[in-house]
Amino acid sequence: MKKVSAIFVLLFLTMSAINVHAQEGNVKINVAADIVSRYVWRGVDYGASPNIQPTLSLTAGNFEIGSWGAFNTLGTYSEVDLYAKYTISKVSIGVTDYFFPVNGIPATDNSKYFNWENETTGHLLETFAQYKGGENLPLSLLASVMVYGNDKKQEVSSTQDTTYKNNYSTYFELGYTFDIKGQALDTFVGFTPASGLYGDKAGVVNLGISAVKKIAITDKFELPLKASLITNPEAQNIYFVIGITL
Repeated sequence: MKKVSAIFVLLFLTMSAINVHAQEGNVKINVAADIVSRYVWRGVDYGASPNIQPTLSLTAGNFEIGSWGAFNTLGTYSEVDLYAKYTISKVSIGVTDYFFPVNGIPATDNSKYFNWENETTGHLLETFAQYKGGENLPLSLLASVMVYGNDKKQEVSSTQDTTYKNNYSTYFELGYTFDIKGQALDTFVGFTPASGLYGDKAGVVNLGISAVKKIAITDKFELPLKASLITNPEAQNIYFVIGITL
């Protein structure tokens, strides 16, 4: 597994270097942060308190690499994700590495960042494909699969031996944007086809609507304010989230 992780890192760095060099005159760096009342991801609440969510990304031509994080104000939840994606026209394909660091020096194998052993790693590796339409067809589609790491199901054999196998948790999401008197409303529905990371069975796990309002602070600066009403029909829960982007 050390060889596999080394190859993955090498490919990641090589692709980045090649694309940055090839697009030297067209490189963009994005630094931003969201402050949200709570962190709800694909119908699941993480942290149950206000969150700060920074972003750092680099785009070179059709290739983008970046990092995204989430840290709650109670200090009880943190997340650091790395991603890489390639976009052709309106279609993107990519990979995301999810990780949840702990405070202080990690004491267990699954909390050590550089542990990539499939049986004990705390990493979640996801592959995804995404489509985002334009103004004529404001439709979005997402398909993702957890392909490696801390997404396991327990199986007990006839000899009472316990093994842990990958769940390959899968998530699909459909989104559509409506315009009502100049105000865009983003609707979305996400579901999982089997038990796994998102729920105990197949079903709709993420259903809701979002809207963004730009608040003028000065003549040259506007602050985007976003409100989202989110339900999880499978878990029988509902959330109302508000946030700003800096």
